[in-house]
Amino acid sequence: MTKDLARRDFLKASAAFASAAAANAFSCVEIASAAPIEVPAVDKLSIRVLVDSSYDLFLRPKQANGVSIVPAARGADFRKTLHNEWGLSLWLESQAGGNTRTIMLDYGYTPEVLLNNMELVGVDPAKLDALIVSHGHYDHFGGLLGFLDKFRSKLPADIKLYAGGEDNFCHRVSPTPTKGQFTDFGTLDRRQLAAQRVTTVLCETPTVIAGHAFTTGKITRRSGERILPQTWVEFGIKDGLGCNSGHYLPAEMEGKIVPDEHIHEHATCFNIKNMGLVVISSCGHVGLVNSVKQAQEVSGIQKVHAVVGGFHLGPAPADYLKQVVGEIKALEPDAVIPMHCSGLNFVQEATAQMGDKVLVTTTGSRLSFGT
Repeated sequence: MTKDLARRDFLKASAAFASAAAANAFSCVEIASAAPIEVPAVDKLSIRVLVDSSYDLFLRPKQANGVSIVPAARGADFRKTLHNEWGLSLWLESQAGGNTRTIMLDYGYTPEVLLNNMELVGVDPAKLDALIVSHGHYDHFGGLLGFLDKFRSKLPADIKLYAGGEDNFCHRVSPTPTKGQFTDFGTLDRRQLAAQRVTTVLCETPTVIAGHAFTTGKITRRSGERILPQTWVEFGIKDGLGCNSGHYLPAEMEGKIVPDEHIHEHATCFNIKNMGLVVISSCGHVGLVNSVKQAQEVSGIQKVHAVVGGFHLGPAPADYLKQVVGEIKALEPDAVIPMHCSGLNFVQEATAQMGDKVLVTTTGSRLSFGT
């Protein structure tokens, strides 16, 4: 399929979906433009790790290849500490020409951990310009509604949540050892987002966010990477909850529960002036190499400064892990910074192949890119 045909198909589907939104099937929904984007450049980027799976009290500052990591400062009240959980939440601050933009990417598993860590780290929700959710897993959106309950009044009146696409709102389940049985893994409820006056933007195509960041849009599967076993997904809407699968799948998929392909997972990216791309893969189910190559194609920039986030290689068998790390090395990033679901096995294999390019961080740390 040519790019022109693909774009026409997307526009037709977008028009149909927008009509459904206008008919109150959904409220507060926008479709990102399918037009090519002009990727902005920023002078600096700071990533504060609000929630990750571990906290290292003894982490020391480190610097390598133009990237620096500073651990969280010790709090004045010894009775309070940063909390960890299975999930990820990142606070992104960028500077360009004297202008600062602040974006929140993902929200951890629970609002209790997220809100606790935000208070101790000292971030200010009133500074936020935009919200992003990477994909439809509860450990990345579980804290969102609690965050909005507490801070919606401090956010801009027209705040938007940028989601990778309609698939982000599907119901997900986890398989159990008993054949044919599933346990609930939650659904991101856009009705509650609309009740909080948050507009959802479906970014199935690349989208510039707050004038500083850009998303990859739907990620093309072009490498030998595969989706490792994890959740299953249910297509359809029940009582207003779920995803409009007719927007992007054949009609016969309605009501099906199938292995999750994360059709609309997207990565968040920055172009650091004179340094290259920082690609943030919150979980990377569709493949880290695929995500980076998509960012390169979207931006026209080949230089990769850093790859950051969850890489979902914890469950990878050794031979597959070695292969993928070799493909990441071939991208020649200045730094690789694994978090969340990347796995200790990834850290060990990546360090063996890439040495000091691999930087380990922890909950509360601040990562800095740019001069």
